[in-house]
Amino acid sequence: MFRFLHAESKTIIGAAAIVGALSFVSRFVGFIRDRLLAGAFGAGDTLDVYYAAFKVPDLMFNLIVVGAISSSFIPLFSELYFGDRKEYAWKFTNTVLHILGLIMIVISVILFIFSAPISSLIAPGFDEVKREAVSQFMRVMLLAQILLSFSMVFGSVLQSFKQFFLYSLAPIFYNVGIIFGALFLTKFFGPIGLAWGVVLGAFLHVLSQWLECRRSGYRHKFVFSKNTKEMKEMIRMTSPRMIGIVVNQLLFFVLMIIATTLPTGSVTVFQFAYNIQFFPIGIIGVSFAIAAFPLFSEHIQREDIKSFRESFSSTIRQTLFLLIPFMILFLILRSQIVRVVVGAGAFDWTATILTADTLAFFALTFIPQAFVFILARAFFALHDSVTPLTAGLVGTLVGIISAYLFSPSFGVVGLGMAYSLSAIVNAVLLWVPLRQKIQSLDESVILQSLIKFSVSGLACAVVMQGLKHVLVLFLPLHTFFNVFFQGLIAGGVGLLVYFFIAWLLKAEEMRAFVGSMQRRILRKAQVDATQTLG
Repeated sequence: MFRFLHAESKTIIGAAAIVGALSFVSRFVGFIRDRLLAGAFGAGDTLDVYYAAFKVPDLMFNLIVVGAISSSFIPLFSELYFGDRKEYAWKFTNTVLHILGLIMIVISVILFIFSAPISSLIAPGFDEVKREAVSQFMRVMLLAQILLSFSMVFGSVLQSFKQFFLYSLAPIFYNVGIIFGALFLTKFFGPIGLAWGVVLGAFLHVLSQWLECRRSGYRHKFVFSKNTKEMKEMIRMTSPRMIGIVVNQLLFFVLMIIATTLPTGSVTVFQFAYNIQFFPIGIIGVSFAIAAFPLFSEHIQREDIKSFRESFSSTIRQTLFLLIPFMILFLILRSQIVRVVVGAGAFDWTATILTADTLAFFALTFIPQAFVFILARAFFALHDSVTPLTAGLVGTLVGIISAYLFSPSFGVVGLGMAYSLSAIVNAVLLWVPLRQKIQSLDESVILQSLIKFSVSGLACAVVMQGLKHVLVLFLPLHTFFNVFFQGLIAGGVGLLVYFFIAWLLKAEEMRAFVGSMQRRILRKAQVDATQTLG
């Protein structure tokens, strides 16, 4: 068990499987969190305040921490550590930790002081009481972002070592903290206990990753070597990445502002739809992007473009293979999914339908959304953070303009339409210049695989839709369990059909995925046998 927890992942599929499996658990725990919140508070004032208060702390975290870390830390740390300069790698880690921590604390103090006017800016549609509540929630949540900034550094170290298990376990601890806040802290502190639950979750998040980093050799030392070659390179790459984060977050930020001007509950409906749709994006798209990034970086460091191209093509094809059936599932069974995840207590049927309709437009763009994560990391491995910035800027402008055009006619559903259109534009504007940089992305191979996946997906859709209508005759949708079992049976059988057809069509990605899982199980069995004999 100890070896499994700390094992290094050898392949992209194997690493993605670990990240994806734990991301699945994390998203499942997140669904439990959302169901508890929906059942307790409904699509009303409390959750509108809670989600609105997240926006500025989240923006700060993504701008400063994700902007600084995501594009540059892993390639630079790996170059130092695996280039026989381990002492400098840990010095670089501590320097980044101190600089980010200082910046986050200073900005948090400023935001704390000016939280009231900021609340009026981000929630113009709220009344005075709700804006004051947003301000109070925001002040508490700023502490969580400081803790998460430390965790981001430790998590990047673990990714560099390809130790994905405990890295992927941290978000589960984060959600557990939020659930604890919803169940217990709200009883003592009132609704603001939700915000303190976020702080508790952030503490558990950083603690788990810090402990694993210590096991890997990290020791804290107060160093501030900001003038090293690595820090200068990190700053060079960070600037356009930070602007890119602002651009990407700006879209979600503006959509939330527009949602505050729509009927009460629109902020909650949009946030729930986004949370649900990110389930497949997180466990597949993000998992493969995280798993592939260190390997992309290694290929570029060795100037092995052929291997880089092969790794990229394989990652894209595996992502397509796994996301297509999920897209079909979320389109056909969207109402059942929403009802099971958040349709409880105060969250009524009208809110369920609105959330399901918004979810449908998210589902249509699962593939471009996932591609954006993978494509961006391909550019980061090439030490290019300007191209993702440019693509994100254009995509965000398209999304904002679309939101203002669609929301008067379609309400909160129009916000989902705008976000999805933005994702398509962003993905296209990343794909084309990457192809120009490395000449080919193996499009012909990807297209051959896509044809097989599409045939499998068509069979899956027919079976799933047919079963859904048949099962309603035996399972009237009046209870939670009937809705759950209708979705489980129709969705499960449809997915089995998809994978069976893909196997019959001899899809390479199906065989590669199964083979990777078999090898991982076999390795674990061999380790267990060795320990037993010993």
